[in-house]
Amino acid sequence: MERMEALRLAGIDLEAISIGGIETAIQFPRWKVAFDIGRCPPPLVPRHTVLFTHGHMDHMGGVAYHCATRAMRGMEPPTYVIPRGCVDAFERLLDVWRDIDRSDMPHVTVPLDPGEEYVLANGMVVRPFQTYHPGPCQGYGLWSRKEKLLPEFQGLSSDELRRLRVDEGRTITGVVETPEVAYCGDTRIEVVDREEVVRTAKLLILEATFVGDRISVQETRSRGHVHLDEVIERADAFENEAILLHHFSARFNDRDVLTAFDALPARLRERVTGLLGSHARDAG
Repeated sequence: MERMEALRLAGIDLEAISIGGIETAIQFPRWKVAFDIGRCPPPLVPRHTVLFTHGHMDHMGGVAYHCATRAMRGMEPPTYVIPRGCVDAFERLLDVWRDIDRSDMPHVTVPLDPGEEYVLANGMVVRPFQTYHPGPCQGYGLWSRKEKLLPEFQGLSSDELRRLRVDEGRTITGVVETPEVAYCGDTRIEVVDREEVVRTAKLLILEATFVGDRISVQETRSRGHVHLDEVIERADAFENEAILLHHFSARFNDRDVLTAFDALPARLRERVTGLLGSHARDAG
């Protein structure tokens, strides 16, 4: 059985598994949040909040197991963030499993669409963005918020800052948002062209389902996926500190993917890691 791979990219710890059409689940232990749930690998059972990109089986299939297992263990009901277009079917799915499992399967469903936001318990901000795949679908950006000294006051001594803040009642700090992660789920390449957070987040998690010439770019697009050639064409667009390419089709072995990575321009290759089956490999 495949296992989740522990990685540290752009200073961010994550655990991930992703094989196209089989299972995709990515979690961030520090932030206690997951993107999609795959078949619910055991490390995801403790994860309270799951952000679903779409309803395909390889991304959402394990949700009933996740919900029921948390209840059986006496854990807090999970929170599932999903596209609004999936809500009715999602609730019907869990209603059926309640009948089959003879359990309550308590949970909280948070419908969320692009243009809206959701704040996690740890203060991280979730904002969906549009993706391009059959059925209701979206990606997610995760932003951190920190209060920082305003630029005009930087360099002043602590006494001067105290005087401005206490004696003069000046506001000397402001909230700064940083895009930490962008996760696109399943999508066509347009998401790179149209979504700034995809290009600028510290860590970009982008699917690259097909590589090489066995499947053309045109056929890849017709299936709602990304071909590695399309990533290469946009090498100059990516400002990310690190890029995790994932969701490679099961028809490719590790050697196929690594050989295809040879075509990555050096300026991109040094930042790319490929999630190959259950093992991650640097592109370089």
